[in-house]
Amino acid sequence: MTHQRYTPTRRSCRRSTGPVRSIDAARLSPSRPRVATAFTLLETLVTISIIAVLLAMLAPALHHTVGSARGFKCQITLRNIAFDFALFADQTLHGPRGEDAQFNDRFRLATFQESEYEIDEFWNYGDQPSFTMEASNSSDHLRCTEVSGDLVLNRDTPCTSVGALNPPQNVSFGFNSRLQRIETNGPFGPTATPVFLSHAILEHPDVPLVWDVEGAEAGRHGDMTPQFSAPSLDSLFLYNNDKKWFPAMRHNGAMNVAFIGGQVLTTRTPLSEPGWQWAFRPH
Repeated sequence: MTHQRYTPTRRSCRRSTGPVRSIDAARLSPSRPRVATAFTLLETLVTISIIAVLLAMLAPALHHTVGSARGFKCQITLRNIAFDFALFADQTLHGPRGEDAQFNDRFRLATFQESEYEIDEFWNYGDQPSFTMEASNSSDHLRCTEVSGDLVLNRDTPCTSVGALNPPQNVSFGFNSRLQRIETNGPFGPTATPVFLSHAILEHPDVPLVWDVEGAEAGRHGDMTPQFSAPSLDSLFLYNNDKKWFPAMRHNGAMNVAFIGGQVLTTRTPLSEPGWQWAFRPH
């Protein structure tokens, strides 16, 4: 019987040339509690202070930007009013002129205003005695974006009356009162003479037509309407002491002015601007 000799298997002592796996240190080291990181009170206060400083630095710029955007929208509104006036004054393009139709090609500035507000003979709000133009109404074409509060229009009330638009502090724009009444010297002294305009007024593009007014200032005088305004200049009684002059510097310290020519300009010194014909008197 043949016996096979058992030969034990030898393990190679040659070092392996393959990659050596790292030993997980976490398995060898004892477990340690993890420390949660958090802001200290001092770090929190410092962060809040930095944010506050940045906001304080950015706030004026943001306020100026928002104010500029609102001022631009106000300029568009005034430009639209000036455009409507040009159509109203045009001898062939004008629409209904209400009671002024009897004067052929002449009209009064107040009649144009009433057509814009749709009051008096242009009443367009049904049978109700009054109508509220809400401040939130974005289609209101007679409101400056910086003026808040509802404006109440009253029926059968001409625009020259104190009760036509209420309250006065919510009125945005004032029209050139010298295009409505002028001061003339009569035998017994200066008197107020009504003005009738014609298409010839369009030949004076540098005459201010309408601008931002401070309705609250007009409301302090019982007989003043903010929808008409004019500086004193050389007036003896009708506009003297600037009693009908209440411009509103609500656009970053400036006011917007629309002219008969249709241009809209912004100024901080309206009476010092060269070429602006504040003293214009229609014939």
